[in-house]
Amino acid sequence: MMRVDSGDDSLRIHGPAVDGSLVIRGGTGGISVQSAELTGGAEKLDALADELQAVQAETGRILQELCRLERLPPWSTAPAADAVRAGHGIVGRVAADMEGTGARIRDCIRDYQLAEAGAVARRTLGFLTWGEVSQRVTNFLATWVPDRDTLDQTMAVGVVGAGAVLASSLTQAVEGVPPDFLSRPLDARRAETLQVQLDASPAGLLERIRAIEARGAGYIEVIEVGDAGRKAYVVVVPGTQSVAVGQDNPFDLGGIHESMAWDSGHVTAAILQALKAAGAHEGDPVVAVGYSQGGIHAMNFAADPQVLEKFDVRYVLTAGSPVGRIEPGRGVELLHLEHQADGVPGGDGTPNPDTGHRVTVTLTNDVSGYERGALGPGHALANYEDGARAVSASTDPALAASSAVLTGVLGAGGTATATRFSLTRAEPQSGSPFRPFSPRVHRSDVSYGPDVSAGRHRQAGRSPGR
Repeated sequence: MMRVDSGDDSLRIHGPAVDGSLVIRGGTGGISVQSAELTGGAEKLDALADELQAVQAETGRILQELCRLERLPPWSTAPAADAVRAGHGIVGRVAADMEGTGARIRDCIRDYQLAEAGAVARRTLGFLTWGEVSQRVTNFLATWVPDRDTLDQTMAVGVVGAGAVLASSLTQAVEGVPPDFLSRPLDARRAETLQVQLDASPAGLLERIRAIEARGAGYIEVIEVGDAGRKAYVVVVPGTQSVAVGQDNPFDLGGIHESMAWDSGHVTAAILQALKAAGAHEGDPVVAVGYSQGGIHAMNFAADPQVLEKFDVRYVLTAGSPVGRIEPGRGVELLHLEHQADGVPGGDGTPNPDTGHRVTVTLTNDVSGYERGALGPGHALANYEDGARAVSASTDPALAASSAVLTGVLGAGGTATATRFSLTRAEPQSGSPFRPFSPRVHRSDVSYGPDVSAGRHRQAGRSPGR
């Protein structure tokens, strides 16, 4: 718990909650909710103080009228005058106390926000200058196919603010990049439909990522849950599957570019086609799940205006994903899993916002027993699966509320229908334009093309971001 000295030890804002190896920010117990509640309390105190000041003014008028009628001097100690004068003073002191308490509450909120801003700056900047961070990111993006040591070093820089200079670095690095790397439409083909036993907990949903990665490269999965009376759908998106560039597989290194520079426009279009082919109808509830790069795609999907017009996106689960810059649709419940030894979630240089519908869990467990992989053991999917099990076992109020929302959409799980789709990039077009990283844009002019259930189709319309 973080305490802020506001002149009153009874006034404090709690920092991130800790439950074993879980550090929990946001949600119902988050700072933003606490701040909103304290601000609301301060406003109520101000309103009461205003009312008491009006009462004090009225008692002053009564005292004056009493002295006039009784022909008493204003300083009279007559019982009636003395009683009114005492009441006048008491009301004034209570009003002043309320005003002071409201001011101390606001000071508490302000001091915590300043302290938190400083902590974020220290986490973001670390011990590198902006020039050093920019140069390292630019070198990495210009190379595109780094060896393992370079990748580890660059992602470590991500923890200390690589994302803060990603916009300018992307612009510099893609100059002269072959068209194969630029964002391209995707072809989506139904591969298979099968019955699965779905564990609808966060850990169970992350296990689905392992299942589709075992199926092969470039697959996503749409799971239909429920019966004819009430159906919901889960979209499962894998992480980066190759550090090569320009492959048919959209989840190579170029997929990171697609997710961060183009807001996952083509991936979102393919997911919409897949949902339709899997039997989803407009208005059906949807849960999106993504690991690493897939988490960025899942968040962009939940922020896309066209998606929100078609479907009721209820929940997004990400693991090891840099998604602090993405704002989903209103009311979407978010659960982000990160690990303190994983540099990837910090790759956008922006901590996840602390809001009532957004919970970020930082895992602090020992990762020495997990497979190292290209990005270190902290980024291992197995590590996040274990962390998700700890989330389900936690009694923290924010996590309990988040789990309740997920259960409300999917129930406990059970037999479900999983449809897998193979996504491949369309052939590159020479001279395709590149648009630098910029704030989110609406893609109202993108046509999502025909139903993929009939075979292999390409998306129609212009590239996203235009």
